[in-house]
Amino acid sequence: METTELLKKVRKIEIRSRGLTRQIFAGEYHSAFRGRGMAFSEVREYQFGDDIRNIDWNVTARLGHPYVKIFEEERELTVMLLVDVSRSGDFGTAASTKRELMTEIAAVLAYSVIANNDKVGLMLFSDRVEKYIPPKKGRAHMLRIIREMLSYEPSGSGTSLSEPLRYLTNVIRKRCTAFILSDFMAPPFTESLRIASGKHDVVALRISDRREREMPDIGFVKIADPETGKEDWIDTSSSRIRREYAERWKRHDETVSNTFVNCGVDVATVTTGADYIKPLISLFKHR
Repeated sequence: METTELLKKVRKIEIRSRGLTRQIFAGEYHSAFRGRGMAFSEVREYQFGDDIRNIDWNVTARLGHPYVKIFEEERELTVMLLVDVSRSGDFGTAASTKRELMTEIAAVLAYSVIANNDKVGLMLFSDRVEKYIPPKKGRAHMLRIIREMLSYEPSGSGTSLSEPLRYLTNVIRKRCTAFILSDFMAPPFTESLRIASGKHDVVALRISDRREREMPDIGFVKIADPETGKEDWIDTSSSRIRREYAERWKRHDETVSNTFVNCGVDVATVTTGADYIKPLISLFKHR
């Protein structure tokens, strides 16, 4: 991508992000981040109405009655954006590809963080950690993040969630809010997600395309796996093939959804060509 074209795209995304930030957060930016920027302060005896998730079991066992951990909100929030740049993101049958949609949503989040004088960092990943930009403040830093998302060409073609999650756990020492933007078409990642969500406030933004869920009846077509390069011809007029295709997606969808539930991770699903404002608003109101 030429520099002039890149700068135009960056500027266009910045302007759009500014407006969308107001729609999505509507002045409730900090309330959207459960457990955000919280530092341990002390323990005290459990009182009626306290969240049982804050019980300090070690102190409780030692003293014989329940104690809870007390946290104080830190003045500064750190947000990490983990963005999937694997080849499957190049797929899209609507107004944009999955990767383009991930870039726009990540830009909106980055703008919101910077506008609230907090820190934002970026991790681009495929089947490896492709690029890591440490969290910082400022508009120039936000524009750098947008430029990287628009122009970066990944080395890997596959997808692995385990690698970026391990990297997040090891590199970011203090608790942060981490948004994972991916189609989550990856090998099992439950254990690494459970560890990461135990240390950080992890939020999943699942990007999909409707043709991944259902196959149209358009006769013989040539399909290709963007991550492996494997090509094949299939007869989409076969109801059996379309049914098996839909069932395969359903099994995958249930597996990924159960992983989020078991790890206590909030999730929003966004589809290419559809409005992503409503799913994000719904997610943040839920939080």
